[in-house]
Formats: sequence, structure tokens, C-alpha cells
Amino acid sequence: MTDSFDTSHTHPAADAKPQRGIQSLDSTGELLAALVAAARPLNLRDLAAAAGMPPAKAFPHLVSLLKIGLLNRDASGCFEAGPLALELGLIGLQRLSPTREAEPEVVELAASTGMSVAMAVLGPLGPTVVRLEESARPLHVSLRVGTVMSLANTAIGRVFAAYVADDVRAGLLVQDHLRLAGADAAEVFAGKPVPAGKGKAAGGTDTASALPPLTQAYAQRLAQIRADGIDTALSRPVPGIDTLAAPVLDHTGSICLVLALMGPSGSFDSELAGGPAQTLRAATSRLSRRFGWMA
Repeated sequence: MTDSFDTSHTHPAADAKPQRGIQSLDSTGELLAALVAAARPLNLRDLAAAAGMPPAKAFPHLVSLLKIGLLNRDASGCFEAGPLALELGLIGLQRLSPTREAEPEVVELAASTGMSVAMAVLGPLGPTVVRLEESARPLHVSLRVGTVMSLANTAIGRVFAAYVADDVRAGLLVQDHLRLAGADAAEVFAGKPVPAGKGKAAGGTDTASALPPLTQAYAQRLAQIRADGIDTALSRPVPGIDTLAAPVLDHTGSICLVLALMGPSGSFDSELAGGPAQTLRAATSRLSRRFGWMA
């Protein structure tokens, strides 16, 4: 007798049919989804309302979720994530690979915008392009997988510079002249940096922490990037090529990668409020949320 759960010889059409679940658990899921969307503890009345059900219907589901540890109640009686939910979340985050998870977004961005899309991570040498999806009309630029971008003169690099820790940024800027379109120290530092190779400055502090402050213009640009959640580079560093770049953040708010749209100047709306910028921000927001970032 064939096992009733053996699906190896099931017709493909049967696989497409929606599987039958437990209807009561669908309601339970709606309560969990409502709590996630709220991003804060909710009392019974508010949580039930957010899930679109009466409190009397919601309460038994919430009791069961409390018993198994998916939910907890704080001192004021509001419902919040429980220990089991936290453990499941941590397991999920540990298994996520930012570059792997971003791959479908890169392909979709290129297809929906008709533009080239680059993905960069912060490597040992600085912001490094690790994926390049060319548009139907490839750009003739010196950007390839493995290219290390300037933190001062490229949109991709500035986005990283806006979100990394101060000491990390300072250490990278000292060697920015070695990168694509790199800047000299005088362009980003309001003073003379400690000479390379000194190791430690007076008083035993690290060289990075002994570096002078950033120039006002550069510091303001980074602050604006953090406020907008996106940066643009118009015909720089490559004349005739415009770039939009936005960060993907993890559950701690740390930057894990940058996605960028690139196209010929004048061929697309490069304004931060334009369609391509909104599409890019929507993609990076989806990824950030997947990695646990709650804006």
C-alpha cells in the first residue's frame, strides 16, 4: 500500500493547489502579524482591533500563544514577543546571508527600472562591488565586480561612510586615495591627519581616533544621507553616468550592504523624490526589514 503522504508521483497540477491548513491558526497568525506591524507592545483591545477581530475572539488565541512562549505580557499587561519568538527570530537572522537574500531584489530592480544595478559590501579594502546586473544597454564605465569605491566621491561609498562607526570611517578615509575616484585627506579632513605608520598617537590612542574632524561639507553630506536614506552622484565620478545608492540595514541598524541604480545622465529621473529613487528605497527597505531592522 502506498503511503498517503508520498508526493513523488503527484501530478504537477495537483501541486499548484493551495494546501488546506487549520483555519483557527490563520486567525492566530493574523494576531502575530498585527503585533509585528505595530512594532510595540499592544493591549488586548488594540491588538484585536489591529487584527480585525473582536477581543473575545482574540483572547483564546493569545492565551495559547502565551502558554507556548510565542508571546509574553509586560508589566502593564500588554502583549509582546515571548522567549520562543525571540529564539526563532535569532535562528532566522543567523541563517540569513545578506548578499544571497539581496540577489532577487537586484535582478528585479534591473528588470523594473531598465537600469544597471550594483550591490556592494564593506570589504577589507573598503566598499567593494560584489554583484553587477547590467541593463539591456550596458554602461561603458570602469565598474566591475571587485571594484573598491571611494568613500568621498562615489554615492556607494558615501552611503557606507554615512552609516559605519566613526573610527571605522576614519581609518578607511586615510586610504581613500587608493580607491576608484578616491579623495586626498585634505578633501575630507579639517586638518592634517596623523602620518601613516605611526600606529599610535600621543597619549597612546589609536591613530584613527587621533584623526582630525571631517570637513563641514563632507560631514553635512553624510548627515543628509542618513536623513534621506539615499544618496545620488550626478556625472561623478564618471561623466555622463548618474547613480542612486541606498543602504540595507540589519537588526542592529548597522549597514550590511548598499544597492545602487546607474544610468546615463538625463535618461532617468535622478531626483531623490523620483520614481527610480522610490523603487530603490522600497527594495532596500524590504531587505532591511527582512534582516530585522524596524525603522
